[in-house]
Amino acid sequence: MTADSELPAAMGKVALRELALHGLTRLDQFDGASAKELLSMHGVGPKAIRIVREHVEAEGLHLSP
Repeated sequence: MTADSELPAAMGKVALRELALHGLTRLDQFDGASAKELLSMHGVGPKAIRIVREHVEAEGLHLSP
C-alpha cells in the first residue's frame, strides 16, 4: 500500500499513477470495474490487473472481465 492509496505498491508506479489520474485509489472503487477498460489505461497491464483482482476479491468485491 502507498501513503496516498490503498492500492498495493507491487502494481508499479506507472500503473498506480495512471489509476490515480482516473480517481481509482481505493479498492472499493474497483467493484464492478471492467478489467478490459483498466487494461486500456497506460501502464496498466496483466500483472496490475491480477494484483488488483486478488486484493479486490479478498475484500469480497469483484472485477468484471
